[in-house]
Amino acid sequence: MQSEIDLSVYGLSGCRVLRNPSPARLYEDAITREQSAIASTGALINNSGEKTGRSPKDKRIVEHPDSSGNIWWGSVNIKLKEEIFISNRQRAIDYLNTRDQIYVIDGFAGWDTKYRIKVRIICERAYHALFMLNMLVRPSVDELRNFGKPDYVIFNAGRFTADPNAEGLTSPTSVALSFERGEFVILGTQYAGEMKKGVFTIMNYLMPKQGLLSMHCSANEGKSGDVSLFFGLSGTGKTTLSAEANRRLIGDDEHYWTENGIVNIEGGCYAKCINLRAESEPEIFQAIRYGTVLENTVYDETTRVVDYDDASLTENTRASYPVEYIPNVKLPCFGGHPKNIIFLTCDAFGVMPPASRLSPEQAMYHFMSGYTAKVAGTEVGVTEPEATFSACFGAAFLVWHPAKYAEILAHNMAKYDAKAWLINTGWSGGAYGVGKRLSIKYTRAIIDAIHSGELNNAPTVHDDVFNLDVPTVCPNVPNDVLIPKNLWADKVAFDATAKKLADLFRQNFAKYEDVAGEAIKNAGPM
Repeated sequence: MQSEIDLSVYGLSGCRVLRNPSPARLYEDAITREQSAIASTGALINNSGEKTGRSPKDKRIVEHPDSSGNIWWGSVNIKLKEEIFISNRQRAIDYLNTRDQIYVIDGFAGWDTKYRIKVRIICERAYHALFMLNMLVRPSVDELRNFGKPDYVIFNAGRFTADPNAEGLTSPTSVALSFERGEFVILGTQYAGEMKKGVFTIMNYLMPKQGLLSMHCSANEGKSGDVSLFFGLSGTGKTTLSAEANRRLIGDDEHYWTENGIVNIEGGCYAKCINLRAESEPEIFQAIRYGTVLENTVYDETTRVVDYDDASLTENTRASYPVEYIPNVKLPCFGGHPKNIIFLTCDAFGVMPPASRLSPEQAMYHFMSGYTAKVAGTEVGVTEPEATFSACFGAAFLVWHPAKYAEILAHNMAKYDAKAWLINTGWSGGAYGVGKRLSIKYTRAIIDAIHSGELNNAPTVHDDVFNLDVPTVCPNVPNDVLIPKNLWADKVAFDATAKKLADLFRQNFAKYEDVAGEAIKNAGPM
């Protein structure tokens, strides 16, 4: 199939171009050209090579007078000279021109027609094409025919490397973005998530520029139309907790908040599937079927049954599928203004309460803190719980200073009367290695009580260390579970661990004190 699309404007010519091909065609190409495999459920199993996760240290943004003053420069957004970007772009174009076949995926970022942008993916791997066919909002036949010039183009030449000796680069991997050119170039990594998060980074610049809040969160809607947002870093339960049988899913990872409500940026879901179980995550388990991309999962060569417990390639095994594979999805993927905003943390120290009701000031404090914890064994060198603070629960994808996003969130919460909660999905009865992770049954019961309004009316006690109001009663949750100290055998060790974590909160927040103000600063741990 030869596409009619002309790519000569990018310097691409001479190779066969497949534009928005069917999943069936992409399956054929992935199997015959890339050694992919079909799982027993019908999903397409793929390998991303050496890189099995994002490369945040290799992300760069072009420093340009038109945007430089808006960007939060530092370890998240590292400057790149425009001439180096152009050199990277040319390397990608030259490599793609050596391929006999490339793919173009045209789609939208955002389900609403007012604020969505047109995105074009140009890549050589069928697996990457299917991944983004899932993850972008898919245009109708008429929309594709009249797609026109895209707002942003992603050139994915991940099997070819960058020049590590080029000024501003530090490795053969480069993930570079130019807002002025509307282009994003990937070299030296085949991990598909770089494309997804590249689109999110773009939206994290464009939406606040228009006064809208872009958010690293999942969202769902109850039968009465009440919307909840779930913020959280990887492993906190953001995807799992938003996929509920009694609520409709709006989206699992990326949204923005407009004057009309919440809009999903994506057309698909990208779920972690390590230790996946049908019993605990039935919606995600059943979504892994024909059309789904499985990434870096291990399977039985004879039966083609996937072993979701096998982390020999990576802990970061993933499944990408169209959002409509979730049976109770809301289509189109947008809803009204949220009633509840839920911040998820996986506290491996085992001292944070399972549920806390937040004041507006506390909400700003914990939004800007973005706390969770790594556990021993997940990364080289991590031998005990390690606190991680990621501003706005997604610092790696922010473009503006975190205060910009926090200000819009505070404004929207006040305007639309949204309540905020801090939910710990981590350890109880001791830190990692001593205690055990809170039962998802209890976490779901807490979320249910938030949605029913029961938790908002429950009696509370004040946690003097973390300065939080903690409900003492919740349906279907033992009272002892709600107060973490109750489940620790060594109360002295609990006090010492809680103080240690509170100190880490304060040390982290020190960098925001000049912009946060006294009320927000005083809303954190004492």
